[in-house]
Amino acid sequence: MTTVSPFVEVECKTPFWKKLGRVPWTWRITIGYLTVMLFIPIIAMFLKAGTEPPSKFWAIATSDIALATYNVTFVTAIFAALLNGVFGTLIAWVLVRYDFPFKSLIDATVDLPFALPTSVAGLTLATVYSDNGWIGSLLTPLGIKVSFTRTGVAVAMIFISLPFIVRTVQPVLQEMEHEIEEAAWCLGASQWQTFWKVILPPLFPTILTGVALGFSRAVGEYGSTVIISSNTPYQDLIAPVLIFQRLEQYDYSGATVIGIVLLSISLVLLLAINFLQAWARRYDTR
Repeated sequence: MTTVSPFVEVECKTPFWKKLGRVPWTWRITIGYLTVMLFIPIIAMFLKAGTEPPSKFWAIATSDIALATYNVTFVTAIFAALLNGVFGTLIAWVLVRYDFPFKSLIDATVDLPFALPTSVAGLTLATVYSDNGWIGSLLTPLGIKVSFTRTGVAVAMIFISLPFIVRTVQPVLQEMEHEIEEAAWCLGASQWQTFWKVILPPLFPTILTGVALGFSRAVGEYGSTVIISSNTPYQDLIAPVLIFQRLEQYDYSGATVIGIVLLSISLVLLLAINFLQAWARRYDTR
């Protein structure tokens, strides 16, 4: 005859609310903080957008001006993130592997977009890349106009998202062992083969993480892009600026609908990037 331990019986009869009391206090603080700062605002945004009838919700979300802003926002943000993925990795590599004069100063300058107010960044970029600016005056004879165009939006997104890639890749490069590279060289591998076969595979998930962070930052950027662009519909108007324009017109539900679409598309793209990260880690362990 099988007997049931009294401890098991007590455990099975323990009410659920008492089990919650056994959750570590760190979990309670984490769940409470995320609930207040993340979950409740997101739920409130969905509830506000839900006040619109489905037909009107769809009409606002798929209007011509909204679709144009999605194109400008996401395509430009993806371009900026991918470009920074290449050059940000290169900058991190130089900062980790080489010693040169003023290295500490350059390393600290990389964090400048973190500390610089976005409006100041936008004003600076608009001045430098204007037709009479230091860089814009060199591009104007070539027929390239940056300030108050979609190109200016891309420049602003590249500027504010660059530190995310550099600071994500840099610690991983510092932890990588040089002996692995030296072993590859001893076996006859060239520098390019060593980078492609030895260094890049374990570094690739980290680069994707930096690209995802840079993309998220670029999508939500407002302060710098609103200054360096002309905010002309169907040309360089981005979704955050369209949301602000809706709010100025007291169209709170319409602004919320655009925000919901922005959130949903960003979430799908981030999930895709996370899937690529998981795939890259599994591929690296084989």
